[in-house]
Amino acid sequence: MTVLRIIAGGGILLLAACQGIVVEAPTRARLSDEVLRRTPPKEAPGICWASDTSPAIIETETVQELVAPEVRDAGGRIETAAIFRSTTRQRMVQDREQVWFRAPCPEEMTVEFVATLQRALKARGLYLRPLTGVKDAPTEAAIRKFQAERGLDSPTLSLAAAQELGIINTALDAL
Repeated sequence: MTVLRIIAGGGILLLAACQGIVVEAPTRARLSDEVLRRTPPKEAPGICWASDTSPAIIETETVQELVAPEVRDAGGRIETAAIFRSTTRQRMVQDREQVWFRAPCPEEMTVEFVATLQRALKARGLYLRPLTGVKDAPTEAAIRKFQAERGLDSPTLSLAAAQELGIINTALDAL
């Protein structure tokens, strides 16, 4: 049995299906596992880091409290409606913090690379604009949406996300 791991593109899947090859779907990365909460080690050739500030997470809870119950007459009709009070509480679940993660090096962020990134995000329904090869606000919003679902809320592309999108083919531990 031949097993083909999908790197990118539905064409590979179609070709594999026609040839009777078993295809393994790519695993969903947990990008939060790649995040450092301290300054990263010194950069080595070909290894680049990006940082972002993760937003604070504040939980808001609103509770309805009964102040006075309803009052009914002998026939069961409501004479006085119940009185409720809303109480709202907030608590900090996670403070805002600076996080570091591996990212494609700036020299790799060419027009062709960004266009490929946009194409990969478009194939997943996250980028809805024409392919421009420019890392603009819609591209960053699509990157953030893709990565947030995997535990990294950042508009800066991480190396692990690029690998999962199939736009780089080197394993992270090989770099």
